[in-house]
Amino acid sequence: MTPDLGKYADAVLSAYGISVLLLAGLIWLSLTQSARARKKLAEEEKRHRKNG
Repeated sequence: MTPDLGKYADAVLSAYGISVLLLAGLIWLSLTQSARARKKLAEEEKRHRKNG
């Protein structure tokens, strides 16, 4: 059930592939930055509670 892309198949499929890779990269970057921020926040809260 794949559409016939004709002579543009390579361009269209490579554009889809690049888009998927970019989206995956953005998701990965967002998750790693979120984890890093949560870790920093937890450390700051722990330090703040310790110093009271």
